[in-house]
Amino acid sequence: MRSRGGVAPLVRLLRRAAVLAAACALAACAMFKPDTEPDKADKADTAAAPPPSAAASAPAFAAYRLEVEAPDDLKAMLVAYLDLGRFQSSTQEGITRAELDRLAAAAPAQAKALLETEGYFNAEVATQRSETPEGLPVIRLDVTPGPRTRVDKWDLQIEGELKQGLDAKDPTARETLERLEDQWPLKLGRPFRQSLWAEAKNETLARLRADGYPAAQWASTEARVDAATHTATIAAVMNSGPLFHLGELRIEGLQRYDEGAIRNLADFGPGTPYTEKRILDFQERLGKLGLFESVSVEIDPDEAKAAATPVTVRVREQTLQQATFGIGYSDNTGGRITLEHRHRRPFGYNAQLHNKLELGRDLRSWDADLTSNPTGGQYRNLIATSVSRLDSAGAITLNSRVRVGRSLDTEHIERLIFVEVLDSKLTNNDVEQDSRAVSQNYNWVWRDVDSILLPTKGLTASIQAAGGYAVNNFASNGPFGRTYGRLTGYWPLGQRWYGQARVEVGGVFAKPSVGIPDALLFRAGGDDSVRGYAYRSLGVVRDGEVYGGRYLLTSSVELARPISPRMPSLWWAVFADGGNASDTWGHVNSVYGYGVGLRWRSPVGPLRIDYAHGQAVDENRLHLSVGIAF
Repeated sequence: MRSRGGVAPLVRLLRRAAVLAAACALAACAMFKPDTEPDKADKADTAAAPPPSAAASAPAFAAYRLEVEAPDDLKAMLVAYLDLGRFQSSTQEGITRAELDRLAAAAPAQAKALLETEGYFNAEVATQRSETPEGLPVIRLDVTPGPRTRVDKWDLQIEGELKQGLDAKDPTARETLERLEDQWPLKLGRPFRQSLWAEAKNETLARLRADGYPAAQWASTEARVDAATHTATIAAVMNSGPLFHLGELRIEGLQRYDEGAIRNLADFGPGTPYTEKRILDFQERLGKLGLFESVSVEIDPDEAKAAATPVTVRVREQTLQQATFGIGYSDNTGGRITLEHRHRRPFGYNAQLHNKLELGRDLRSWDADLTSNPTGGQYRNLIATSVSRLDSAGAITLNSRVRVGRSLDTEHIERLIFVEVLDSKLTNNDVEQDSRAVSQNYNWVWRDVDSILLPTKGLTASIQAAGGYAVNNFASNGPFGRTYGRLTGYWPLGQRWYGQARVEVGGVFAKPSVGIPDALLFRAGGDDSVRGYAYRSLGVVRDGEVYGGRYLLTSSVELARPISPRMPSLWWAVFADGGNASDTWGHVNSVYGYGVGLRWRSPVGPLRIDYAHGQAVDENRLHLSVGIAF
């Protein structure tokens, strides 16, 4: 009996657990429907409800339109810098309606702050809200800028050593101050703009530092704007600090080459007043020396060293020897290969030896020159020789030259003075002319252009003058004089148009009976002369053969423009050339050529393709000038 009583409660407990489990299972069936037969209402709810994370991050709308009514220049600025403009142009994500409301409410104040930077301190800005029929929000800003604030008064005061020079009536100090005042950007009547105010301070400080006061600082600057009268009053005080003078020259980085090459190029000594231009010109001359990969010239701006600030030159040397192989093509002389070798300290001398061998279809030549490093006065002594064979216009010209002289290169001018011994032989179908000449020569080149390799603005000029004595086998011997000049101008013409014009004039002066070597006479035609005619094919014609003339006159005009803003280095051009060589100045029988061309303004110089029509011969000619160096 005791055992029965113990089992019955256990059985009742198990029955109650089973009933509870069955109830839970029924509840679960009510909560989860089978996948094979979903309820239609459940389907609709599932499709319409996005995932919780997406619903929380999606904006109410992702686009709106901003309209600004203002003068064009101000409109562009507002659209670019207003938060409404920046968010509108963003493609990353949209913004919520609340965020758009905030931006629209802040837009008038933000626009007024932007307009004040342009000098409009009484601007009125109104905001309007609307929507397109499609429901796109539109924010419109109506801007009335009002009168522009202009400079009514400006005062530039100087302190420091420059002020002492002004008080002592030092003319150099007066010139320095006058330059600062003349170049001050915010003169009377100019619109007051925040960018011009910052520019005026930065540029004026930089100019004074470049003029010999590298420690100059602004003591105080103030711009007061009277919004009621639309005027601005400017007051600025500059402390010049001491006038710097140059001290000792320190050279770092030399291993192979003599430091005399550097010291002889310095056009200053201890005590010379410092200017930034003097230092930069010195650095440029060192860069042209051909001995260094990189050059930097600096001074120590410590005011304590102003009386004799050290000048430090840091260089990284070129290799001792260098060999170059190149291939190229020119319509003048056809295809060519070139071999060049340069030794920057031959036989231990402070000089440079350069050899160049050119082998081409029409021209074969060898040139060699030994040039010293700069001596006193920055001159460089030279010995040069060359041998060449040129086939052109049905004639073969053999020339050999020896030159001894000296050269001088400055910022804009190159000078070369030399004595030359020339041997020239001309052979054609009818005659062989053998001649020699000894002459004293002066060559002068001047450049004032925005770029040596790719000029678009400025002038270049070249003048040659020579006097000597000629000996030959076909005419009388005798003295002669020779001159040659070439002037080229470059002008930007606006709207991305560029113009170029050239004129060259030459003359040999001697008795008509004196035979002049062909290498000293003139011919025309070719890439860099009168296009539309073969190289050196224009000259004096005798018995069907072309000879050099004693006088030369050619000219050229060209108009060019980039083909597309996307390809600023590729230009097209139209041109017209004219001129000829003659034995009589008053009877230069000019011929003309004209055509179109392509220009690629590569980093190594302009590469040209010209298609020209030679009017006198009624022929078209393709002129190509391109070269690749390895």
